[in-house]
Amino acid sequence: MGWETRERGGTYYTRSRQENGRVLREYVGAGLIGELSAEADRIDRERREVEKLKEKQDFERLATLAAPILELSEAADILTRAHLIAAGYHCHKGEWRKVREHYST
Repeated sequence: MGWETRERGGTYYTRSRQENGRVLREYVGAGLIGELSAEADRIDRERREVEKLKEKQDFERLATLAAPILELSEAADILTRAHLIAAGYHCHKGEWRKVREHYST
């Protein structure tokens, strides 16, 4: 997005947008129309940046809140594995199975 000056003189405002994987430049206008459009685009850009920042802060806050829960879950998993092993089970392809007793005759 920006102002362009042509060889004939005069400046006008254009927008770039993607359509079917190609970047297309769209003529918006010159003078007051161009200035108003440029200001509207600037405000919209700033709004999107603020939204991205808020989303990032929300994600970081949730990650901080989830850390103790993940730690507790990991500890519970370790304890569960220890109890199953102590009870005579083993993990085979993700399934816990009772260890077979082999008898020799």
